[in-house]
Amino acid sequence: MDQRPETVIQAHEDTFTENRRLLFSIAYEILGSVVDTEDVLHDSYLRWRGVDLTMVDNPRAYLAQIVTRQALGVLRSTARRREEYVGPWLPEPLATEMDGGVEHVLTGEAVTTAMLLVLETLTPVQRAVFVLREVFAFDYPEIAAAVDKSEAAVRQLNQRARDRVHAARHTAVATPAEARSVVERFSIAAATGNVQALMDVLAPEVVFLGDGGGVVNAVRRPVHGQDKVARLVIGLLAKGQRLGVLGAHLGIYNAMPTILATVDGVLDQVTSIEVTNGRVTAIYSMRNPEKLSAVRVPH
Repeated sequence: MDQRPETVIQAHEDTFTENRRLLFSIAYEILGSVVDTEDVLHDSYLRWRGVDLTMVDNPRAYLAQIVTRQALGVLRSTARRREEYVGPWLPEPLATEMDGGVEHVLTGEAVTTAMLLVLETLTPVQRAVFVLREVFAFDYPEIAAAVDKSEAAVRQLNQRARDRVHAARHTAVATPAEARSVVERFSIAAATGNVQALMDVLAPEVVFLGDGGGVVNAVRRPVHGQDKVARLVIGLLAKGQRLGVLGAHLGIYNAMPTILATVDGVLDQVTSIEVTNGRVTAIYSMRNPEKLSAVRVPH
């Protein structure tokens, strides 16, 4: 039983609630997992409740420190699991322009699947530093406290992370509005089984990534190139039609146009379409049911 005055308990709760959207966003950028992020926020709140508020000058920075340290602990503990993951690993889909059941402040390039996959190549501390500095613009002293490093070390870590990210991400992904016409052409070509029309909308370097996590069937390796990806997409659609009644719902996940596909009314996969320079450059198909629990299919 908490014996503290009600005003103190309420002050903790109000401050955490006020910053929750930011804290969720920080943890998700570090982890790429909605489920793990919710766990981190729960544990962080319990730690926050034990903090003497009279000793905290900047609650926002202090909460970010708690969440970052908790997220780093989870990221390190799941490193082995990700190394042994069956097939490509993709981040859990996060609704960014529709009611997906969670609140956050993430928009644009930072939350795209492509960017999150690049962040996967960084060390845990590099990732945390990059996220706090480049995505959320925290000051270097605040970041140093969060990752328990010197300010000079944090600056160096951030520079290395920036170099790696910028080397991997040359062109920004189109916004959903900019990508709309391309996705419409993609959808029509796929639905009608027109291989050539589908190839015309795919970039030469297009890649298809499927995540089944070893739980359900999915493409175990990345598929590259217009012809192979076009035939794969049409083949998968034809296979799906044999499984039951297909349904398709459009949404925006990870700042990309996304198709939520159902079979007999049950969510089967979430497929996000990445568009760059007027062509589809990547297709991310999430089928792992463990990563779809936070996705809400609109009625």
